Amino acid sequence: MYVDWEYYKIFYYVAKYQNFTKAARVLGNNQPNITHSMNRLESQLNCVLFIRSNRGVTLTPEGEMLYSRIASAAVQIQDAEEELSASATLEHGAISISATETALNIYLSEKLRAFHTEYPGIRLRISNHSTPQAVQAVRNGEVDFAIITTPAEVENGLKMVELMPFYEVLVGGRTFTALASQTLSLKELAGYPLICLNEESMTRSFYRQLFLDHDAVLRPDTEAATTDQMLTLVKSELGLAFMPEPMAAPLLASGELVQLHLQEIIPSRSICLVYDHHRPLNTAARKFQQLLTKAGARSTERK
Repeated sequence: MYVDWEYYKIFYYVAKYQNFTKAARVLGNNQPNITHSMNRLESQLNCVLFIRSNRGVTLTPEGEMLYSRIASAAVQIQDAEEELSASATLEHGAISISATETALNIYLSEKLRAFHTEYPGIRLRISNHSTPQAVQAVRNGEVDFAIITTPAEVENGLKMVELMPFYEVLVGGRTFTALASQTLSLKELAGYPLICLNEESMTRSFYRQLFLDHDAVLRPDTEAATTDQMLTLVKSELGLAFMPEPMAAPLLASGELVQLHLQEIIPSRSICLVYDHHRPLNTAARKFQQLLTKAGARSTERK
């Protein structure tokens, strides 16, 4: 037996207020329509739900039984409608992002701060991953999207949008101050201690290829898991390192680090957004994605 849910909704309000006119007012309807709908409901269910009087209505035993079941469902539906409304207006919601440490440090953190200031009710879940891990998290549906650093390869069905270019500089601690007045080649760096990210990182691949392109070999003396670790090691005078310029700039300005100059040009890299365009995003995630992807952003898509 099929009964229009709208009839049950009207029944809920009539039973709740025990009055057709009050129910009509709450529902934005009129009393004759409400009465007609309840007559249809009783006819379809083949039972009497109300005892009608001049003072209103009371429920029959059948009406009481139906109301006990309908009331809990109606409350849950109302709660769902309120949650959806709050989500649509960005009062509540959640965003899950996988980000590389460099992307978080020089780009994403500032965007998150601005977004959180405007939409404080939105929960943020940030995972720290390497670029390959972040891309995999998107493909597996574990996160809404990823903010990564190039070089990167996007998987089939994923889309990559360039958000911001950045440059890296060669830096060292104060003990390397004398070198700051010289211009070194990549080959000459073999004579100095070098700090790099681990073998699995895309940054390591980037610099390995850069050295090879200039007939040099990348042989780091120290490996670190993160750029923050590299920065600490450089400040501790353990060697030289290629660092994102935005991360190194404050320490260069304060004199804690010195910049060394190279004959070769270090190619620029990019902060990129990666997402699965076949997977729908919730309202909050869509809003944050729109904030990130401004006009003129370049995209790469693998179908």
